[in-house]
Amino acid sequence: MTEALYLTEPYRRDAPGIVTGHTPEGGLVVHNPLFYPTGGGQPGDSGVLDWNGVEIPIATAVKADGGGSVLVAAEPVMLPPVGAHVTQRLDWERRHRHMRMHTALHLLSVVIALPVTGGQVSADRGRLDFNMPEAPEDRDAIEDALNALVDRDLQVTEDWITEAELDANPGLVKTMSVQPPRGAGVIRLVRIGEGSGQVDLQPCGGTHVARTGEIGHIRLGKIENKGRQNRRVNLHLR
Repeated sequence: MTEALYLTEPYRRDAPGIVTGHTPEGGLVVHNPLFYPTGGGQPGDSGVLDWNGVEIPIATAVKADGGGSVLVAAEPVMLPPVGAHVTQRLDWERRHRHMRMHTALHLLSVVIALPVTGGQVSADRGRLDFNMPEAPEDRDAIEDALNALVDRDLQVTEDWITEAELDANPGLVKTMSVQPPRGAGVIRLVRIGEGSGQVDLQPCGGTHVARTGEIGHIRLGKIENKGRQNRRVNLHLR
């Protein structure tokens, strides 16, 4: 079976792989993918694929049918054939910023305990949209609460539950617009904090840092009006 290294070993920067297929659009499927595929508001990873001494720049990755990643080359090039042995190398700095920001957005959903209507991660900034009729009065309090959670250096871990267990606990899902993917029988949960120190637990398929202290200082950006019931809260990393 294909192992999604972007989930099982999110800190790994390079890994061997074997080409298992090509897509009609010119993408490349690699066994045991290291590149995170675009999804859940998080962009696909970029980097390089090494093949017989040739470096193929990878612009992004998208989800493959049946799971895993399809690597998308940055420019038209000759692709390795099926069965070729390759080395996957991430743009690690970009991936790590995605990890930091994604965990920071989970913390934002803790500080602003309202239903989430959308979200987006990038290396430069991130944002969550909330079902929030009125803008918050104290921006500094939000920023201070976020950085207090970062400074607690809480552990970030994962658990797995069945789809039936999620149905029995619908409050775990914070997002109104996007539901966890189904069909595999199990749902991945990301937990921040342990025991009585737990601050968050929600379904997520993205990549995260191991501890909140790794996020670094968070700066609250614009809070934008996106409709009568919707506010967009932007975050920036140092």
